[in-house]
Amino acid sequence: MPADDSPRLREDGAFVSSGAQLAADVLVAPGAVIHAGVRVGAGSEIGAAAVLHAGTEVGAGCVIEDGAVLGKHPRLRPGSSAARGESGVLTVADGASICAGAVLYASARVGPGAIVGDQAQVRERAVIGARTVVGRGSSVDFDAIVGERVVIQTGVYVTAGTVVEDDVFLGPGVSTTNDDTMGRHPRGQALAGPVLRRACRIGGGAVLTPGVEIGAEAFVAAGAVVTRDVPARAVVMGVPARVVRQVGDPDLLERWG
Repeated sequence: MPADDSPRLREDGAFVSSGAQLAADVLVAPGAVIHAGVRVGAGSEIGAAAVLHAGTEVGAGCVIEDGAVLGKHPRLRPGSSAARGESGVLTVADGASICAGAVLYASARVGPGAIVGDQAQVRERAVIGARTVVGRGSSVDFDAIVGERVVIQTGVYVTAGTVVEDDVFLGPGVSTTNDDTMGRHPRGQALAGPVLRRACRIGGGAVLTPGVEIGAEAFVAAGAVVTRDVPARAVVMGVPARVVRQVGDPDLLERWG
């Protein structure tokens, strides 16, 4: 027999544990599974076949679309640099949308009004800031910090330990990296994700190598491979990327914010 707090079939076709706390007006579609210890705020919607694992907190007015998985625990290889002991609470703040098939790991944080697109992934301890958009099929890896109003387009990989400040733009297919040795380093050696300063823009298909810093309001052209730091307001392009000019005043964020 299942434990008392195991999810049980309701009349609406959803499986909800008696140990879950849902506001009275939460809409839950058939086939959704909500485990004990989950909390869902007022006015939120849970789609068909969505799964909310224990230790997931969803704020008010959120939309969790069909097939999304919230609160997944990582399955790691021995010696993985992602290991940090027990996973904590996944927090999805008020007004956030988690789209169809997205997977959010335990101990991640998603800010107010953020959108995590279809089939996107947000790993453990990652932070997504308010009103940020994570595009379809993009991945924000463990311990990455993404600020507010960031646009991450389709198929982007934000590697572990990356810092993305507010108002950054990441074009489709951008890849960031964090390990110069590609795994051949002493166990426990820190990874070095890139740092993307406020309002910089990274064009589609660009590659950022470990530890590089992209300055505020800098512009990285599509397809560039960035192997060294980019100064604030610099425009870089090529393989390896080189400075070709400066971002002009008419293109600064305050003209377009």
